[in-house]
Amino acid sequence: MSSSNPTIKALMIDAASGFYKVNRYNVGDFFGPVDLGIHLAHKHNSMNIGVGLLAGSIFPGSNRLIVNGISPCWHGFYISSMGGAGLVFDNLGINMFSIVGKASAPSILYLNRIHGEEIEVELLPVRPRTIWAQGRGGVYSMMQYALDNFGNRYETEPRILAAGPASMYTDFGAIASAPIRKGEITYVDTWAGRGGFGSKMVQQHNIVAIIYGGTYVDEDFRDRKVADRWFEDRYQKRLAAKDLEATTKYRFDPKFETGGTFGVNYATMKGDIMAFNYRTIYMTEEERLKIHNDFIVNHYLKQFNEETIKNKQQRTCGEPCGAVCKKMNGKYKKDYEPYQTMGPLCGIFDQRAAEKVNHHADMLGFDAISVGGVLSWLMDCVADGLITPEELGLNEVPVFSTNGFRVVEDSLHNANIAIALLDQMVNPNGAFHLREGARKFARHLARRKGTAVLDKFIYVGFARSGWMVPNQYWTPGVLSPMAIMGKYYMYYGKDFVPPRQLGRENAKRMLNELVMDNLGMCRFHRAWAEDILPEVIEKLYGMKDRFSRSLLLTASRINSRNASIFWESERNIDFVYTFLKKKKEIDGVSNPELDRWISLFEKDKRAAALDFWYEIHKGIHESLLEFH
Repeated sequence: MSSSNPTIKALMIDAASGFYKVNRYNVGDFFGPVDLGIHLAHKHNSMNIGVGLLAGSIFPGSNRLIVNGISPCWHGFYISSMGGAGLVFDNLGINMFSIVGKASAPSILYLNRIHGEEIEVELLPVRPRTIWAQGRGGVYSMMQYALDNFGNRYETEPRILAAGPASMYTDFGAIASAPIRKGEITYVDTWAGRGGFGSKMVQQHNIVAIIYGGTYVDEDFRDRKVADRWFEDRYQKRLAAKDLEATTKYRFDPKFETGGTFGVNYATMKGDIMAFNYRTIYMTEEERLKIHNDFIVNHYLKQFNEETIKNKQQRTCGEPCGAVCKKMNGKYKKDYEPYQTMGPLCGIFDQRAAEKVNHHADMLGFDAISVGGVLSWLMDCVADGLITPEELGLNEVPVFSTNGFRVVEDSLHNANIAIALLDQMVNPNGAFHLREGARKFARHLARRKGTAVLDKFIYVGFARSGWMVPNQYWTPGVLSPMAIMGKYYMYYGKDFVPPRQLGRENAKRMLNELVMDNLGMCRFHRAWAEDILPEVIEKLYGMKDRFSRSLLLTASRINSRNASIFWESERNIDFVYTFLKKKKEIDGVSNPELDRWISLFEKDKRAAALDFWYEIHKGIHESLLEFH
């Protein structure tokens, strides 16, 4: 594997002409799909899809598929990733492919490599709206159609990336995929959701699905004895034992009698619960604890534990891995953030209701986290009478108060309203449209109806119209002015960190996450991977120092185009202010710096928020300079 001049092989595809060629880049000049991706994205506005140098290797979590390019919703360079889909990709015998140009008609892109032969590349024109209306609908029908038309050409199971109607009609359509077993598409769908790369694939390249696979065999690192020796030297544990320890939360955590991000986060959340479009930040701790106890612990989480955890409905994303993080209930996959934004954030605290709306959003191919944030904002506005139901194509008002809230009936009522809104978003003649994004739509509404509408919408703004619904943790880090937000390129711990220091912590987190993304590693394995992978690059390629330098260069390149915008919505400011007050008044944190910021917010909330935002900004910029 440490040949004299190892290269990264990139298949360049022009969707307009069907022309393709393989370019080779030296390892050392580039180390993976992110640093090569940013080079190609700024040169060609390409959409880049690839795997890391360790794909197909013995390391668990090493088969993540990385998608990047200029995001249609964020409006800057963005990185999205998908579990397991890199394992089949490795059979193509390339490290990534890069799409430029636009096909003359909506098409499925077919990639196959049979044994040592050249990669077969084909574009098949299709009628996406007809396909989306068939069978299971949306992305699921598109996957099935691709499999029915191309599946028999593969000697081993292929993998399919599919877009849905959300990618045609909004700027935040996701890319869906699912492992194929014995010729059947499984229910364990995996997503490159954040960043709207489904929208990029459909609107900029006219590609509605990609099917790929092959039988190419390359010399991946498979020596377990050598890997165990590295791990024993570092951790006094073998690879498998260390990985099992590191992925406890995602499998089953005996401390909380639950597992997965959904189980552990909801079991430990208590007063940090965010519900009813973040209205909970204005409530007392007692009110929040009551919601957590009555609606979450004794219902929403209880259902999850009884149906999914006790019945051991756990799967992997398609690669061999001890984390078995895909928590299922039949055909429904339960992850924390989608079941939070299209759950409590939308006033939904019942699994049946949450399954209904999450599955509908998935079928339509939305970025689940962003669409949940948009739904909860619109529902909040309707509940408060700022927007009439008719203006959004609705005929009912959501139940957005805890007073007399009926956990089953009102959750279902709210879920049905959310589904009606989703259908409007993908209807070309709908009551409203989000082709140019939710932030632009919010500004448009605010001009007509007053700023109170925009002030209820929590999002991170980037450049003129770029936007992202934040990750679902009540902490200032998720609203930081980083060049990439909505992923975990920031510090999201629950403790108070002074803003300048928070900026530095964000930068550190970004560098560590880039280790993972550029090597195509799943972040659920980060407890050991961030630490040991630079050493692995040294052992295999003799380039640890160059690898470390390239990370800082890549981070500084991304940050050099940081067009973050100060918080436009009052609720963003309140999100930070109430967090600070909670740290002092509820959590009992004694810190002069915390006291100082609270008093500044009390004097002039907006001026203090601007100072707080800029202090984070300073910490980021002073940390992500190429030379310092």
